[in-house]
Amino acid sequence: MITSLDGISLQPVDLPGSTSLYELHIPKLRSRYYLLSGPGSRELEAFPKVVGFHCYTALLDEMVDSLSYLSSIGLGEDLDLFTILRGGLNYPLEEAASRCGMKVREINFVSCERVIEDHVIKGLEIKYDKIRPSRGCVLAIGDILATGDTFRYCFGHLLNRFRQAGGSIRRVVFYTIGGTRAFNLIESMSEQLSEMFPGFEGIDCLFFEGAFTVYEDKGVSGVNIPNIDFGWKGGVVTPEFRRFIMKHPEALLEKCIIYDGGARRYEIPIHFDEVLEYWEGIRERAGIIDVRALLEEKLGYAGPVDFESWLDITHLRGLEDMEQLWADEQALLQSDIDLHALAERNIASINKLKQAYEKD
Repeated sequence: MITSLDGISLQPVDLPGSTSLYELHIPKLRSRYYLLSGPGSRELEAFPKVVGFHCYTALLDEMVDSLSYLSSIGLGEDLDLFTILRGGLNYPLEEAASRCGMKVREINFVSCERVIEDHVIKGLEIKYDKIRPSRGCVLAIGDILATGDTFRYCFGHLLNRFRQAGGSIRRVVFYTIGGTRAFNLIESMSEQLSEMFPGFEGIDCLFFEGAFTVYEDKGVSGVNIPNIDFGWKGGVVTPEFRRFIMKHPEALLEKCIIYDGGARRYEIPIHFDEVLEYWEGIRERAGIIDVRALLEEKLGYAGPVDFESWLDITHLRGLEDMEQLWADEQALLQSDIDLHALAERNIASINKLKQAYEKD
């Protein structure tokens, strides 16, 4: 079981185009893990104003480039898809496969929803499914993964159907905007699948922009949601995303790297209500929030730190041209940010945009 990312390193994989791909080298783990970075995913994860169909298209180029790479190292030409009808709808797996010249044989799905009361997850419910097990399939999945409870529940449901129908899985490709809890979940899945299906080749897990962590409490701001909101501390974030945030530093102070994925595409006013709730909470508490502590929390470390220590904290040792990024982050930690004024600007902006999506 992995309890920390000590010893992890990033190995760049050469891809054409604008997508950056890093293979994560993690001692003693059996599955293959990658970080993906591209213009679309950086915009999506930095700005809550990316909504609707743009949530879907934002990840497409990165998925096409990475699927092409995996195909070149033995993935094959056929895919079965498994979609969890929630955040999974934002992953354009079918279109990405088509652009790579891959044939989609089956599209399986389940409708699963969290039961949430007062921002606390009380349980999960599968309302309907369509699963047609095949033999020797490469199963491609996309989902948002925080604690992993929803994915574990839904994947277990799928495996039961496969077992009952005599289906089998050769390999799994899992795309996620997700957190570090994915590592133990994926390792457990890999062990289970190896026992169930002789000849199982393993799991490729691809994180967009970083393997993040989830808040364990309400955070420095006092308004984050435990086990739902993503953060950087204790995770590993691509240098491309870190540089992007340095160019748009106010984005660092958003609620997390992604608000609810399903609502962002299909229930946009509800998504904006969530964004407003966060910034109204910041406005209300602005006078008592320690800005320096908030910036440290968002960057994932207390500073200032020297360059060598920063390389170890961020797991970026071995990559080239990191000095300027380190210097920019140290400078950001010294920023004097007026949280009340920032909250006012964001609230006004979101209220104006929200009107376009509200029914008359």
